[in-house]
Amino acid sequence: MSAAGLTPVVVRLKLSLLRNGLRQSAGRRAAYITSIVFVLLIAALQLLGLIALRYSAHAATIAVLLVELLALGWAVMPLFFPSGDETLDPTRLVMLPLRPQPLVRALLAASLVGIGPLFTLCLFTGAVISVAHGAAAYGVGVLAVVLALLVCVALARAVAAANIRLLTSRKGRDLAVLSGLVIAVGAQLVNFGAQRLGSAGLSPLDPVENVLRWVPPASSIGAVDSVSRGAYGLAVAQLALSAVALAGLLTLWSRSLTTLMTSPDESTLQAADPGSRERTSTGLSRLLPAGRTGTVMERSLRYVWRDPKTKAAWVTSLAIGLIVPVFNALQGTGSIYFACFAAGMLGIQMYNQFGQDTSAFWMVAMTISSRRDAYTELRGRALALLLITLPYATLVTVVTTALLGAWPKLPEVLGLSFALLGAMLATGAWSSARFPYSIPQEGYKNVVPGQAGLAWISIFGGMIAAALLTAPVIAATIWLNVSAGGDAWTWLLLPAGVVYGALITLLGLRLAAPRTAGRLPEILAAVSRG
Repeated sequence: MSAAGLTPVVVRLKLSLLRNGLRQSAGRRAAYITSIVFVLLIAALQLLGLIALRYSAHAATIAVLLVELLALGWAVMPLFFPSGDETLDPTRLVMLPLRPQPLVRALLAASLVGIGPLFTLCLFTGAVISVAHGAAAYGVGVLAVVLALLVCVALARAVAAANIRLLTSRKGRDLAVLSGLVIAVGAQLVNFGAQRLGSAGLSPLDPVENVLRWVPPASSIGAVDSVSRGAYGLAVAQLALSAVALAGLLTLWSRSLTTLMTSPDESTLQAADPGSRERTSTGLSRLLPAGRTGTVMERSLRYVWRDPKTKAAWVTSLAIGLIVPVFNALQGTGSIYFACFAAGMLGIQMYNQFGQDTSAFWMVAMTISSRRDAYTELRGRALALLLITLPYATLVTVVTTALLGAWPKLPEVLGLSFALLGAMLATGAWSSARFPYSIPQEGYKNVVPGQAGLAWISIFGGMIAAALLTAPVIAATIWLNVSAGGDAWTWLLLPAGVVYGALITLLGLRLAAPRTAGRLPEILAAVSRG
């Protein structure tokens, strides 16, 4: 099939996929229409905002940075949402007699159909209007918008094609699950940067803009600004950079398609000799206690490393537990007690312990025949969590203390963190047995339909109980800080917090063990749903 005939076919295929997807349910149609309205509203507001900056001294800075930031989004989104567009996977077309060059042109045209390209087009148009002055600048602006949009689309396609084997594998699904972490961290970085700029203005960004105006696709917007200032030679060079970048991305995309369509993958290769797949022990078992406790700890730690949902929950908790106290300290508005946030975020991982096993919990349930077995199981899981949480909470507390220069308060904050962690381990063990719920393995949901109420009771009810259990240590901390001469004794809060946290953890495990042993059928039924 010729390129001229292939392009409309692929575009119609994209429209058919979209139309058939909307026919599946009324809820899906409503969600899609709502998303279109929401995106168009944001795009319109952004467009008006950029137009309002037309005569601002920093209009070019904002326009160039916005275009480059949007291009970065186009580059990384295929890595996190590979299933969002079925046409992103060129391996679906491997069996068809298609040449790479016509296919590249056809897929490029199909990529321009959708909400994302429309949103990008609106922002790029606003960026051009904000920096264009004169008929020549507007003429170049039309070419600049087209070039910038094509560069973004080609960039997304080239990245997707180069990594499609990874994105369709289990590791790729792990990467998609971790996208929430990137969004959370990015939001904190944007918030931190916005607060800094709010006090210093946009002038610190001017040197960055002077560099990025030569980086495609922002260089095309920089060309419009150059024409407005009469620097026609610079404008030609900047447009040429965007054109060269587009040609390079299309070439890279074409080569990736050729590789995908001609080279075999694991599904077409013979299985290797089983003897060559033998794995040597990592030695983890030799570092853990002997018996069932060590076995449970090793299993829990392997879940953290291998299971996508468990890994995502842990990495998110680790990141947010560090970001909140450190960023507040860097902004000069933080408190040393924000360091307890790390222990609180990681303590949440003790909740719904059996739900993390999903249907595989039946193998664990087969080994629990007494309260002693249940206690050992819960103790192993708690120790595995402590193996990561204790050094991490200590590290976050020390870093926060160093940033604030509040070294005298380090012992009391550590003691409070350890007491809070012990309370969350205790309530988490009891809540896991009393309010278990299932975690779906596919998609981004963390609770199967119908069990959201159980999840809320388990997590938030347990957190309230943990706060109440930590009240004695909190009261002692307040009393020593407000009483005369109490500062000399605040160091006692560290050993007191360690002892209190250990005792409350043991008590919680003891109380949760008989409930776990007595409710195994109910727990198994709850965590095996979905």
